[in-house]
Amino acid sequence: MQNTFKKLAFIALPITIAATSVSAADEVNIYSYRQQFLIQPMLEAFTAETGIKANVVFAKKGLIERLEHEGKNSPADLLLTSDISPLYYAVATGLTQAVDSDVLEQNIPEQFRDPKDQWFGLTTRARLIYASKDRVAQGEITSYEELADPKWKGRICTRSGKHSYNLTLIGSMIAQHGEADTEQWLTGLKANLARKPQGNDRAQVKAVKEGVCDLALGNSYYFGKMITNEKQPEQKEWANSVNLVFPNQQDRGTHMSISGAALTKYAPNKDNAIKLMEFLSKAQSQAMYAEANFEFPVRPNTKRSALIEQYMGEFKQDSVSLQKVAKLRVDAAKLVDKVGFDN
Repeated sequence: MQNTFKKLAFIALPITIAATSVSAADEVNIYSYRQQFLIQPMLEAFTAETGIKANVVFAKKGLIERLEHEGKNSPADLLLTSDISPLYYAVATGLTQAVDSDVLEQNIPEQFRDPKDQWFGLTTRARLIYASKDRVAQGEITSYEELADPKWKGRICTRSGKHSYNLTLIGSMIAQHGEADTEQWLTGLKANLARKPQGNDRAQVKAVKEGVCDLALGNSYYFGKMITNEKQPEQKEWANSVNLVFPNQQDRGTHMSISGAALTKYAPNKDNAIKLMEFLSKAQSQAMYAEANFEFPVRPNTKRSALIEQYMGEFKQDSVSLQKVAKLRVDAAKLVDKVGFDN
């Protein structure tokens, strides 16, 4: 077993355990797209509480492909992701199994978990409109639909339409309005772009600060990353140049996405993995997890970070099922190509 872990580059987190020894059965093996600094504190707390050691493989890509290749021989028990897309793909390719847990069903709202209990959200983030403080009046834009208004021609920046964050937003628009109306909206949005889609979400806020555009699409947690960035203080200036707009507060609410977890199909430590999933859904873990990356706890009525409370407060969230949105990602990608959004 140890040779297998060494070969697969598992990282045994440096956790102090009360017991004098840990048997091979007292462990859980995790494949994680989430960065180590985000999940290590929760895993350390989990081990301290349960005596179950957490072994982790961290990677930006390729973990699902590894699961496919390993098949029944995979040592992985749990897949942690930073978005809905890999969760949906893992389920679609038969790499997961259902979890029957009253704890998870109680702690995680229905729209943020798979209808067949194949995946569960752990944190949420909002897809915001970042608006220039100097050039966009408060209340001048209040919805995603208004991004297609010709008044914004040459004034909007965004990353690629094919990026997962935008595909899920477009998928939510299809769920709300249908494919034909969403195509019309996407065509209007493309006509309003100040430049060809490029860069990441932070680059869009930088462009607003520099006057390249007046509006930008970006996930909510990037604001926290920028406003607290001591190593690159110029990012604080980017963040201070914008107001945060939570779209569609008068109707369906702001589009939300998740980070999440799924139990692998051949999990050798299934019970321990479920214990970890339940632990991550508890109030203490939710608060720690969300604060580490300026995200929102998926569990209702859970303490949020002071920064979130200061800059974002309470807002109405879209209640559409992310399972439904994820299914529409292929249609969303086709629309991006059809209207030549990234060209």
